[in-house]
Amino acid sequence: MHRERVSENVFWFQSEVYAQVTAGVVAGPQWAVLIDTLALPDETLSIREFVEHELSVPVRYVINTHYHADHSWGNCFFPGATIISHAHCRDLLHEQGVPSLEAAQKHNPALRQVKIVLPQMTFTDGGMTLRVGKKNLVIFPSFGHSDDGISVLVEEDRILFAGDSFMPVPYIVDGDVDDNIATIKEIGKLGLENIVQGHGDIILRGEIEAAVKDNISYLTTIKKRVKAISRRKNADELLEDITIEECGKSRVFLGGLANGLHQNNLDALLYQMTQSE
Repeated sequence: MHRERVSENVFWFQSEVYAQVTAGVVAGPQWAVLIDTLALPDETLSIREFVEHELSVPVRYVINTHYHADHSWGNCFFPGATIISHAHCRDLLHEQGVPSLEAAQKHNPALRQVKIVLPQMTFTDGGMTLRVGKKNLVIFPSFGHSDDGISVLVEEDRILFAGDSFMPVPYIVDGDVDDNIATIKEIGKLGLENIVQGHGDIILRGEIEAAVKDNISYLTTIKKRVKAISRRKNADELLEDITIEECGKSRVFLGGLANGLHQNNLDALLYQMTQSE
């Protein structure tokens, strides 16, 4: 697992095991906030050990940016913490997370100690704020990757933990392409120093404008390309001709997972468009 200090008392973690998924910690003098957990118990427990032994504070709050397994299944390793999320994230963790975990545990022994812990503190409209030492965390909805997504802004440092609403290759299979475009546009207006993506590396200030434009361009392009073929009888076959490079992204992103995400995006868009006709 990679670890980096982003600013004073703000840390970033990136999995070396699963899809470069990320998490963050904001520490105060008495306690810390964890933003997302990682995919497998060992890495999540390593974060806990770092906070408790290197920073010498407990994790009091865990924020789930959305319900997907690689961001929320580690809740159970922080039994003294209050879990914060969007209200819909709580619903989805209960409805989909529980059966998904039961199925996964049959094939992956590493997950047998995992239990779904539902968020105790949720919001729907607007957002909420949380004070951690000298840092003010602004928590607000950021839909598109999923319809329960939230982001966390470290206000004083202008660092945004964006969850999966911002990724090297946007992924909208469980979300909505127009919502994701809108969210990315809003992120571009925040005047940020850093974007911590839900997967991949940190985006630095000088890279943010280009990253925002690239992601909006990618989503706009795949929407346009899929719409152009959606009414043709062989639309499924024609999807294969829409390459990730033509849409402005590289297949080497996320350790080679990018092209699979791209193809899934195309399939999801075609399905959504044909269902809405």
